[in-house]
Amino acid sequence: MALHPAPYVRQAGQDWLLSCADQPDAIQRVWDTEELAPFRTGLQWKAAEAPLGRSMDAIKRIGPDRLGPVLADVTSERAWWLLPPGLDDELDDIRLLTVHPHGWPLRCPPVLYPVRGRVWVEAPDGSGRLTDPVLLGAALGPGGGPRLPAEAFG
Repeated sequence: MALHPAPYVRQAGQDWLLSCADQPDAIQRVWDTEELAPFRTGLQWKAAEAPLGRSMDAIKRIGPDRLGPVLADVTSERAWWLLPPGLDDELDDIRLLTVHPHGWPLRCPPVLYPVRGRVWVEAPDGSGRLTDPVLLGAALGPGGGPRLPAEAFG
């Protein structure tokens, strides 16, 4: 897991996340009331849901230089990985993952602070980088323990 990013990186991440919304002003108004705001999946990214504990292990295996944003809900012990929007069936055989369909609302807190138990474990950094589904599948797939072949990570 990455160290806490500098404030300007966190703000850039929040700006990027807002740019993914159909109505950024409406999202900001929801955040101003300290509520979670819905982001529809599909155009900018897809969301893959997994157990939080296994996701934390996968974050360590993938490494900070290859991670895209990962949102966690500590109360429900779930995590959502932001993946490329063109993702098809690459992760269908990973039983721990549920890849949500186009248009599914992922309820997100701002990047700058947690809301209602949801926090960015790996915050967007403003670059638009998303997690490579091949790396995620290798980290969470069958035998997705600590003995991944080096080739899986480039």
